[in-house]
Order: sequence, then structure tokens, then C-alpha cells
Amino acid sequence: MKFIRFIILGIVLNHSMADAFEAFVVEDIRLEGLRRISAGTVFNSLPVKPGENFSKDRGNAAISALFKTGFFKDIRLERKDNVLIVVVTERPAISKITFEGNTEMETEELTLALKNIGFAEGRVFNRSLLDKVTLELQRLYFNLGKYAVQIKSTVTPLRRNRVGIQIDISEGVVAKIHQITFVGNQAHGDNDLVDEMKLSTGGWFSFFTGDNQYSSLQLAADLEALRSFYLDRGFINFNIDSTQVSITPNKKKVYITINLTEGDKYTVSDIKLVGNLIVPKAELFDRMVIKAGNVFSRKKLSKSKEAISERIGDEGYAFANINAVPEIDSKNKTVFLNIFIDPGKRVYVRRINFKGNTKTRDEVLRREMRQMEGGFLSTKNIKRSQTRLERLNFFEEVTVETPRIPGTSDLVDLNYSVVERPSGNLLAGVGYSQTQKVVFNASIVQENFLGSGNRVGLTFNNSKVQTVYRFSYFNPYTTIDGVSRGFDIFYRTTDAEQANLSRYTMDRYGTTLNYGLPLTEFNFFNIGAAFDNTTLNTTLSSAKEVFDFIETNGNNYLSYRLTASLRHDTRNRALFPDRGMLQSLSAQVALPFSDISYYKISYRHQWLYPLIKDYILLFKGQVAYGDGYGNDKNLPFFENYTAGGPRTVRGFRENTLGPLDSNWRPLGGDLKVVGNVEVILPIPFTKNVRSFRLSTFVDVGNVYGTNENFDTNQLRYSTGLSAIWLSPLGILSFSLAKPLNNREGDQTEMFQFTIGTTFNW
Repeated sequence: MKFIRFIILGIVLNHSMADAFEAFVVEDIRLEGLRRISAGTVFNSLPVKPGENFSKDRGNAAISALFKTGFFKDIRLERKDNVLIVVVTERPAISKITFEGNTEMETEELTLALKNIGFAEGRVFNRSLLDKVTLELQRLYFNLGKYAVQIKSTVTPLRRNRVGIQIDISEGVVAKIHQITFVGNQAHGDNDLVDEMKLSTGGWFSFFTGDNQYSSLQLAADLEALRSFYLDRGFINFNIDSTQVSITPNKKKVYITINLTEGDKYTVSDIKLVGNLIVPKAELFDRMVIKAGNVFSRKKLSKSKEAISERIGDEGYAFANINAVPEIDSKNKTVFLNIFIDPGKRVYVRRINFKGNTKTRDEVLRREMRQMEGGFLSTKNIKRSQTRLERLNFFEEVTVETPRIPGTSDLVDLNYSVVERPSGNLLAGVGYSQTQKVVFNASIVQENFLGSGNRVGLTFNNSKVQTVYRFSYFNPYTTIDGVSRGFDIFYRTTDAEQANLSRYTMDRYGTTLNYGLPLTEFNFFNIGAAFDNTTLNTTLSSAKEVFDFIETNGNNYLSYRLTASLRHDTRNRALFPDRGMLQSLSAQVALPFSDISYYKISYRHQWLYPLIKDYILLFKGQVAYGDGYGNDKNLPFFENYTAGGPRTVRGFRENTLGPLDSNWRPLGGDLKVVGNVEVILPIPFTKNVRSFRLSTFVDVGNVYGTNENFDTNQLRYSTGLSAIWLSPLGILSFSLAKPLNNREGDQTEMFQFTIGTTFNW
């Protein structure tokens, strides 16, 4: 209609101009009717200038050019002598756009969508755009599955040639998916394919997840997921032929039909590496996930390309180009993979920069770097440097970028950005655990003292089990090579009965000194010395074992001990790691000139392995043994190992497993065996949460007394769920466990928790 009106206007104009004047030379141009539009805008669009010859053809062109600007709803040309008069009527401006009835979509989101199609406050109002507004808003709501949405626009004229726009939205209900049908699938059933999709016909949790609410965007993502599903299983010629989405007349039920062609399954006949390989071919083949003889998998091929790129990147070729070109043999249903490698130029690091460390000194971060300035860029060293920064526990987040240096092709900067977490100055609080009951604690602890990376702490803890006073200091870099040194001075009183053990009390004070020596990037050796003075006290109801020990050895003991440990640690974080391994072998021996001579040896193992997406398998285990030597035939009972509780075998009361004393109370043993298998679960409705961990577990373990042989029949088992939260108030841990083979006399606790107390996770 607009086009037809324009033609009619042109015809009328031709006749009126023919009657109005003949061609003339324009001496001047005068504008009338302008209010908001500047004269310069009109003159820039007008194809006629003073001094030019004006005719009816030039008049048609002038009117056409001014109409194309979209600023005017009426244009008239007049002549007075040799002056051309342009009379215009401006379109109104949009003063305000308001929305009513929108609950699913924010007003800001709707406003931005309309702005993208040229409909916004301050813009010229064109009534023909209202149709586009309706279509755009419908599109937004259709993407949310709201097909019953109704849009009504109201235009209100305002003063000074302005209009107000009110858009009333009746959103309606979301269309629910009633059925998903697949046509053409033979190798995989409908249930297998639906499992790969986020959209579904609904289930128990659809009220929360909304997976049964139709969305065209989600359907597109699900179709890509189906494509990946087949391509990862050898169906190279898989194709989604068409997709039909139908909706019932009441706009409430959606039916989805997916027509697909599976094709044949292909295997990899052989793989050839072509180009400048940089490293030996055998090494690249070893890193590849896809092998000759495997069913073709696009995912495995992508991972293999990443592995090749990463290995070449370790040699400084950070921007290598890896392309795979398949040769398909349709007759034999095989694929020959040609992988072309173009390493490009070797890249060097110009400068390493740090950002975000407002408290931590630059040198604390720089000494963790394994990538050196001036050296060639190594992917492995960059990642290891990032991991080492994360393991400091000073930062909530560590990210790295490698921007190229302008004007060069082989230089980059290495930019590490950190987000510091509070290292804490003064902590005071109250905690609770089922064993220690109420725990009062106060501490002045600086994990990053004055930004130096050193740890300084002054601690007081008081509970029914223990009262502890401690001063500690630790310097992780006593030397530039990473030799660490730490010491502490402590005084501790213990009431063993409150810890579910045999009835006795113990006072101990002493000091320790420890040095750590890095052997390799992942291996560490610690050696130290300790002195403590222990006073053992009985109660009226102490067991015979306690009285006999004091009668033989007295109740006060000086101990001079040497300690040593060897640790292999490849975990990516110290707190809540999700991959890597920890192995630790530690030993301590009370020297012969101590009042009591004994030794203790312990092996600890932890291994984390990512399973499917967001699921992590965790194996933990500990084996520990102790004994006396010289004139002391046995391990002192107060040095015994214990088991049961949140740290070992959940579902059994803390410290209650193992041998009993003559009063039928737990005494502990000289051999401890504990194992844990956990599957760390993703947190529902959240992503990348590093302060909370939820897992399902199976625990096994026990302790064995003097002269008892290890017997698998005596092991206790339990299973359940566990949650740990690193809250601002402290560490909160909860477990719900069911013992699987508890015996008569075992003390069980199905629910166990600690709040605000130290927990070994």
C-alpha cells in the first residue's frame, strides 16, 4: 500500500508541478515545517543545490530522497520566484514504550529486542513498524514455548509531536511436549535417542527443570546432540532429514517428529600423520585417543587433535594448525584418516604479567611460574603455573591469557588474572560435632601474612575432648629453590573418654620443626624433629590396661622424635580437587633415649578421575602401623590408631571400631586399614561451585590390636551420602550412612555432622 500511495503521489506531483512552474535555476532553498529534524539533515538528503537547474524530474527525485529518510509523513515543493520552498510534516517521535503483562521476560530484554529492529524511545515513529514489533515479540515468546501469546499495541498522541506506545502482552501458558517420535532409526532405539536430548515428555523433576517445555532453541541444540551421538559411534553419513513440530489448536501440546537417516557404521582403517611433526611420530600416536581398528568417533578425533596440538604446544608451537581429512571407503565401510600438521612459528614469551593481586606480593606469584620470560611458550608449563597458583589457596579464581604482541608473529605476553580470597586476620566462633560437642575456638591466622605467602597462626580451641593452645609459622620458600620450613609450639589437654575411648586424661606440650624439600615438580620430601612432654592421668574408672602401663612406665614421658615423609602429588587443587593423585608415605620414630621407644609408619593414597560430565570418581585409602622397639614391646596405647566416624568409616560412631579395653571401651590398635570409594556428584541447578561438594560413598575399614592378624572378615562396611560446605563460618560436613555389616557391640550412628570444626576432606 505504501508503494501504491507513493506512485499516486508521484503522478499527482507530476501534474501539479507541470501546472505550477516550468524548469528554473534555483537561487535559494528554504525549509518550512522543521521542528526536531535539523536543516543539515534535510540538505544532506536533498539532491538539489542552489545554482542547479530544477525540473519536475528533479522534483520527483527530491521528494523520493526525503521520503526515504523516514523522518517525514508529508512533503510538498513550492516555488516563489526562483526560490525553492520545501514544506515538510515530520513524523512523531516515540516518547515512551511501556510493557504490561510480561512476567516470563524482563522489560529490559524486550526493550533491547525492539531496539534491534529500530523501534526505541527517541526514534521516529512509523506505524508500519508496529507489525514488525508484534512479530519480534512473538518470536521471543515462541522461543520460550509460549505459542498462545497475544500482543496488542496502543499508540497515544502526545504534545510536541510525540507518541507514547503501550504494549499489552498476554503470555499464555507454555506448550508442553506430549510426544517425541523418531523415524528412520534402526541401530538405536527411541529411548536411547531421547536420553541424549534435553527436551523430553516430562518426568518427576520437570516442574523444576522445565525439560518438557518446548523451545525451538533447545530443539536445535538437541538435534546437534543427536548428530554428535551418531558421529561418535561411527555413523559418518548420519543426517537429520527434517523436523516437524506441530501444536494442538489450544496451543498447549506439542508433537515433535524427527526424520533421520542413520547410514552405515564405519571403522578407522588407518591413520597417517602428515606435515612437520616437530616431535617423534610414535609419541604423537601414543597420545591419540582414536586408533586404527576403532569405530570412527568424532569426539575421539577431536580429542586426538587436541592432544597433538598440546604436545606440539609444549615445544613452543602454540598456534599449530591441525586438520583431519578423512578418506571414506563406502564399499568396505572404513575411513582412512589423514591428519595434517602445520606447527607454524615457534612462539616466545615476552613478559609475564599479574593482575588482581592487591594483597599478595608479585614475587609470591612469580616464584610459582614454570613458564619463563624469554623462553618459548609451553602449553604444559602454562597450565602447571596456573595449577600452582590455584594450589596456594590464596585465590578464588585464576585465569590466563596469551595475547599476541602487535606487529610480531612469534611473541606473546602471558597475563595471569587472580581473584583474591580473604586470608583472614581474626577468627572466633563456636562449632559443634557429635564427638567433641560444643567447640569454642579463637585464632589469629594469616595464610598469606602481609602478602608474603607465609602462614602465621595463634590458635585456641576448647571442647569436651581437647583444649589446645598453639603458635605456628610456615615459610614455603625459605630458599629460592622452594625449600620450606615450619615450626609450632603447643600445649594440649585431652579427655579420651569424651572421644569415645578408654577412660584417661593426658596433658602434652612440645614443639616441632619441619623442613620440606622439592625433589621434582610432583615429588616432595619432608624431614623434621619433634619434642613433647606427656603426662598421663587415670580416673576412678580407668581400665586395667591404663593402670598397668603407668605402673610399668610411669605417668610422665619425654619423647624426642624424628619424622619423615615422601609425597607424590599431582592434584590440581589442595581444596576440593577434581583430578590428580596423592600418595604419601610417612614415618616417625621416638629415639632410643626417649622415655618410650616406638615407631609409626603410614601410607595414604588419594586418586581422582573424571567419569562422565560433572561426575568424579574418588579413591582414598590409608594403611598405618606402629610398634615399640628395644625395651618397649608395644606401641603406647595413647598413640594407638582409631577408626569410625566422618574421617574414616562413616555410619559407625567416631573412634569406636577395633579392640576394647577391660571395661569394654574402645582402646584403638596398632594397625589401621581404611578405604573409601566416592562418586562426587554435580550440584543440581548450579555449575562450577568450588565451595560445596556432594558425594555418594562406600567406606571400609577397621583397626587391629597387638598380636591380632589382619582379617578381612573383621572389616566394617558402610554406604551413604556426604556433603561438605566451605562456608564463611567454617567447614560444615554432613553424612548419612548405613552400616552394611555391623556386629553385636558396634556403636553405629546413621547421621553424623560437624559444624565449624576442622575436617580432613
